[in-house]
Amino acid sequence: MSEQPMQTDVAIVGGGIVGSSAALALRRMGLQVVLLERDLCGSRSSGVNFGGVRRQGRALCQLPLAQRAHAIWADLARRIGTDGEYQRSGHFKIARSAAEMASLERYQALTRDFDLGLELLSAAELRQRCSWLGSNAVGGSLCPEDGQANPRLVSPAFAQAARRAGAQIFEHSALDEVRHDGAQFWLRSGSALQVRAPVLLNCAGAWAGAIAAQFGEAVPMQSGHPAMAVTEPLPHFLDWSLGVEGGGIYCRQVARGNLVLGGGAGVALDADRARSERRALAELSRQAVALLPALRHAQLIRSWSGTEGNLPDRQPVLGPSSTTPGLFHGFGFSGAGFQIGPAAGEVLAELARDGRSSTPIGAFAVDRFRSADSPVPRAP
Repeated sequence: MSEQPMQTDVAIVGGGIVGSSAALALRRMGLQVVLLERDLCGSRSSGVNFGGVRRQGRALCQLPLAQRAHAIWADLARRIGTDGEYQRSGHFKIARSAAEMASLERYQALTRDFDLGLELLSAAELRQRCSWLGSNAVGGSLCPEDGQANPRLVSPAFAQAARRAGAQIFEHSALDEVRHDGAQFWLRSGSALQVRAPVLLNCAGAWAGAIAAQFGEAVPMQSGHPAMAVTEPLPHFLDWSLGVEGGGIYCRQVARGNLVLGGGAGVALDADRARSERRALAELSRQAVALLPALRHAQLIRSWSGTEGNLPDRQPVLGPSSTTPGLFHGFGFSGAGFQIGPAAGEVLAELARDGRSSTPIGAFAVDRFRSADSPVPRAP
């Protein structure tokens, strides 16, 4: 590679599902794109998450974004060249108490205008339809068109589709320096790769906060490390992807029969690696057996974790910088970015081209974390 800076229309830092889908959308708009990814595209939280593709349970402010993503997922194979094992299997949220059931009823009423098609099931209906559920469940809410996919296939496929469309993607290219000269962003990775662009998309996941801080937009983001595991293949009994009202265990069964389980917290080994902890896996197993007695004698054959960027209000940062023209952020999805990721990428592409988006994103502004008496910092 030459030391001469590469000039492009839009530079992107981060090749997860958000950054890669933004790159693909920008190429479909005819803009030139250079994307830098510190590892392999889709190898971080975008590729090691649970694989739930759900709208149910999201905050109301996320539902316009989730609905936009819902349409993208329906067209996935044409857009990225694979269906990524995506299926609208249904997402079922379990209530374990009368209070949790009342919460699901309130959510159904609040989201009626979004046409999620939520169906509330009583305890009697559950016993009729779901003989595999344990006695802890007293009811629940089904979103029939929500579902699941394989993140290890889907997330890298967005980057591959963007590359086929003409995006220049550099993997194993960590960002070592970024600055703004008043008109252009200058990015450097190593000693050979330099990029210059009038627009920068900050999609660096759990590491995006450091970039935002360089431009005077520090956010209170913390790293999270979900505990994940998968069982041996079992006879198929579970069609729906499952969650629990109030949080806790979540699981889904894939076509081969394995159940993918998540819940609780893993531990960080260092800045780049994490794993599921033994105690978290023991608690995950206990909850799994209580909800799904068929797992009583199932063997866990693999466990893993990842690194996610969590914000205090559990809402992402998505939108323009408040300090630096041409800078747009898309990070902090707090473990719930897989379903909305493709829509977030399209929103960022619209912002890069037009300076505005057709999807409401006001709730995700980066400056919501700045106190009223904090001065607006100058960009570097």
